[in-house]
Amino acid sequence: MAPTQVALLGSGIAYSASPAMQNAAFSALGLTWRYSILDLAPEQLADAVDALRQAEWAGANVTIPYKVAVMEHLDRIEAEAEEAGAVNTVFKQGSSLVGRNTDVLGLRQGMKSLGHDPELAGSGLKVLVLGGGGGARAVAVALRAAQLTWVLRGRRSGFEPPGEYLSWSQPNWWERARAADLLVNATPLGRAPGSGEELVRALPEHGGVIDLVYAAGGTPLVRAGRSGGSPVYDGWELLLAQGAAAFESWTGLKAPLQVMRQALEI
Repeated sequence: MAPTQVALLGSGIAYSASPAMQNAAFSALGLTWRYSILDLAPEQLADAVDALRQAEWAGANVTIPYKVAVMEHLDRIEAEAEEAGAVNTVFKQGSSLVGRNTDVLGLRQGMKSLGHDPELAGSGLKVLVLGGGGGARAVAVALRAAQLTWVLRGRRSGFEPPGEYLSWSQPNWWERARAADLLVNATPLGRAPGSGEELVRALPEHGGVIDLVYAAGGTPLVRAGRSGGSPVYDGWELLLAQGAAAFESWTGLKAPLQVMRQALEI
C-alpha cells in the first residue's frame, strides 16, 4: 500500500494552519494524500507514533508539547535533532521511523533573511531567546555561533541552555532584550488574543525579531516590530520553511512553495 496519510501530533492544536498548507501542496502535485490533526493526551502519544509504522502512513509533524517526548518512540534521530533534543518531523526510511528537526532549517533561513549568518562564529551577534521548549532547543542549534542569553520560567529537564540564563521573574530582563541584536520569541505568548502584549516592551531598539508564533495579522511583537521599522521574521515564514522541508522528507519531491504560501495567505 502506498502512503496516503500524514498527521500533526500535538495537544490543543486546533488552530494549526499546517493542514491547509500541506493539503494544498499534496493536491498541487497530484498526490491523493491527506494531512490531518491528531490532538493527543500524553498517554496516547506512544500508540499514535506506533500507528505511523502502518503502510498508509508517510510520517508526521510533531508540535507542542511532544517535540521532546516523541523522541523515545522513534528508531533513529538525525544529528541536529539529537543536538536540539527535539523533533518536529517524523519520516520513514524503510521500516524505521526517523526524527528530524526542520525548525532548525527554518530558523537559519530566518536569520539570513534578516541579514545575519547564523553559523558565522565570532560575529558577536547578541541574541536574547525567550523560552525553553522544543522551539527554543532548535534555536540553540541554529544560532549556536551567536552570543545567546535565555529568559526562562525554569530550566527544562535535559536542557541546559548554552550561554547566560535569566529568570523570567527578574523585573529587568526586558532591558537586556532592548539592547540585543535579535530577540527570538520561542514561547506560545502572542497566539491567543490578549497574550503577548507584554513582550512588546522587549522589542530591541536597533535589532530584529524572530517570533516562532504565528497569528492572523501577526503577533503583538511582530506588529510592533514592523510598525517601528525593525526587521522581522515571523511564525508564518517559519511555518512555511519548516513545512516545506517536512513535505520533502515525506514525499521526496520538491515542495511547491508558492502554493503553500498562498494556502497560508502570507
